[in-house]
Amino acid sequence: MSETASIRHQSIDAVRGFAVLGILLMNIVGMGLPAFAYIDPTYAGHESAADLWMWAVNNVLTDGKMRALFTMLFGASAVLIAQRAESGRPGPVETHYRRMFWLFVFGMLHAYLLWWGDILVTYAVAGLVIFPFRKLPVRVQLAVGAAILLGLLAFNLFLTGQFEAARAAALAPGASGADIKAWQEMSFLLSPPPELGAQQIAGFGGSFMDALRARTQMAIIGQTKIFPIDALPEAIGQMFVGMALFRSGFFTLGWSSRAYTTMIALGYLVAVPATAGLTWMIWRSGFEPLALHRWEVWQQTTRPFVGLAHASVLLLVVRAGALSWLVDRLTAAGRMAFSNYLLTSVITMLVFCGFGLGLYGQLSRVELLYVVVGVWALILLWSQPWLARFHYGPFEWAWRSLVKWSPQPFVNGAPGRAVAPAE
Repeated sequence: MSETASIRHQSIDAVRGFAVLGILLMNIVGMGLPAFAYIDPTYAGHESAADLWMWAVNNVLTDGKMRALFTMLFGASAVLIAQRAESGRPGPVETHYRRMFWLFVFGMLHAYLLWWGDILVTYAVAGLVIFPFRKLPVRVQLAVGAAILLGLLAFNLFLTGQFEAARAAALAPGASGADIKAWQEMSFLLSPPPELGAQQIAGFGGSFMDALRARTQMAIIGQTKIFPIDALPEAIGQMFVGMALFRSGFFTLGWSSRAYTTMIALGYLVAVPATAGLTWMIWRSGFEPLALHRWEVWQQTTRPFVGLAHASVLLLVVRAGALSWLVDRLTAAGRMAFSNYLLTSVITMLVFCGFGLGLYGQLSRVELLYVVVGVWALILLWSQPWLARFHYGPFEWAWRSLVKWSPQPFVNGAPGRAVAPAE
């Protein structure tokens, strides 16, 4: 492999490693606190000034932004792996759909056994949709992705209007029982009753079976109410954008330094201040459910730009050859992103559930950062030494072997072909 190709593989892997670390900053809230605390920092009772500042900073810089970046990278990887499979067996189509099938299986197990907020099922289904369009012109892919995301924004704004109309009808003098019931059902997702949070604390703080029941309840809510109308279309739109960005050279240092700098300026000088303004509007409303929902919806417009600004900074660092010690660690973490994502869920389950350390619902947002930093340190410390000995992370190896329906080379130095770093 040429030095130039190696640097390009390093760039996409380093960004992937950065994204998988960043996702934990927001996931940790749903892992360690009742689910709705992810949206409303006052829901779980931890609302000190430090906790509110932590919510605000994350809301501006990471919430949805790191997920958007990770999702775009998934779209990029779909194209990259298909290109590599063109000359092999099975071919690109069979390889991709086998990958998505096994990713769906891993995702379902992950959602119900480890972390109800799983993203793998969404990626598997979205991956089925985007693959036939991987060879569309770059501008067309970008336009389709933008159109889907704008359509989702319009739909969510329409829903916001429906919510507001339903509340007005339910609170009007002489409101019918049907109007009141309709608003009660709608408001469940906008502002779940405190009893649901208490049930989650009791469930996750109990035995393995108690936690399984609580996790199953949340996974079903996510997969039946959030997945079809929000998570799936957003993922499809972002994957289209990711395919276009990859083919244009964004993730592989194919853009000029000036172009990356322009993306940074767009993200940090336009999207970040806009998100900060929306965050302030949420805070000023006192986290009133409808206002919170309305301003959260508008943040869909800024998330990809902030995520891509973060990526652009890292890509310029890679191009400059700076901070090589950190870039090398991020690259290793990115090559093992699947294993590190699942490992994070295993660790946090043992930290928070009652059959582990039992810290669910006990830590504030600020205190949850201690867990985040500990997991980050573990990922950055173990990924590079592991890959010095093995071709793949453990779950990457299992996934690849299932797709090939044959055990793949695992230990470095064992018989088998050489493995490219980005695989």
